[in-house]
Amino acid sequence: MAKIAVFSDSHDHIWNLDRALALARDAGAEQLLHCGDFCAPFMVDRLAQGFSGPIHAVFGNNDGDGRLLQTMAARHGHVTLHGIYAELTVGNRRIALIHYPEPALRIAQSGQFDLVCYGHNHQRKVETIGECLLVNPGELLGMHGVVSWGLYDGDAHTFTLQHLNP
Repeated sequence: MAKIAVFSDSHDHIWNLDRALALARDAGAEQLLHCGDFCAPFMVDRLAQGFSGPIHAVFGNNDGDGRLLQTMAARHGHVTLHGIYAELTVGNRRIALIHYPEPALRIAQSGQFDLVCYGHNHQRKVETIGECLLVNPGELLGMHGVVSWGLYDGDAHTFTLQHLNP
């Protein structure tokens, strides 16, 4: 089972995105999830160029040009921009991805997933609901001071927050 990097709320901060991508590659991440709020479409392109494994992403509330975001994603065969919600199976793990915390909680409570990822509020959080890990990797923007992302280990079924700044 692959290690999976989880990003959210990059909000056009290309320098933090680049640093997080380097750390994700160094950590052995084989896939990447993005929980929305790229903002500008060029961020999808930059994400795709900085990570060669499969990338799955959903829209956030600040992703204004959905058509151009989809066009940018379509340029890269390893990038799938799912719309506002995604359900994936990676190895033997069922994963859901959405931008907003409230529906993420309900999805986790359904008992149908091993991992549910969300963003939106820029607040790092890892909680267990039944057998499901409900996680917010925090923000790549750095608006609240701590720049973070997450790493999911599907074999161990663990999620660890990773920080870009000390």
